[in-house]
Amino acid sequence: MIVEIELAGRRRAVDVRPEGDGWIVVVDGRRLAASVAEAGGRWSLLVREAGSRTSRSYEIAFEARGAECIVHVDGEAIALAIVDPRAGTWQSRGRAGAGRGAAGRAASSNVTAPMPGRVVKVLVAPGDVVAPRQGIVVVEAMKMENELRAPQAGTVREVRVSEGMSVEANTVLVVVE
Repeated sequence: MIVEIELAGRRRAVDVRPEGDGWIVVVDGRRLAASVAEAGGRWSLLVREAGSRTSRSYEIAFEARGAECIVHVDGEAIALAIVDPRAGTWQSRGRAGAGRGAAGRAASSNVTAPMPGRVVKVLVAPGDVVAPRQGIVVVEAMKMENELRAPQAGTVREVRVSEGMSVEANTVLVVVE
């Protein structure tokens, strides 16, 4: 699977393929072997250059923030945008393609499930005013609870889920205007 990302203003194609118990990742022609494991609410990523015996371990956490995904690598926050291959547009893990106003801000934002899971808690109701990064829904996925946050300040227009509901990846959970 090839995923297009934008990192530090540079667009890159990342080829990710399963191999054995891990993954082969090719970035800018550089071939890496990677394995990932959940570790105490975060992810542990073990990476080595293909053909090398030396590996490096990273602690990884993900956070949807507006039109980008923030990836925390060993505590350092890195902004990352991902191209949605179905729409050919930029989208984050926590928000599907929303309309943009003249100032470049989203007119409304759909907060979506980053992966299949179960809604554990709904923290907002229609009409609630939310601040940027305020928790709005908690989804349990892969035995981890993930608090999804408001991508921008605004008013909750719609809550499309309820507690206990199962959701698929990219399901719209809440709409914020």
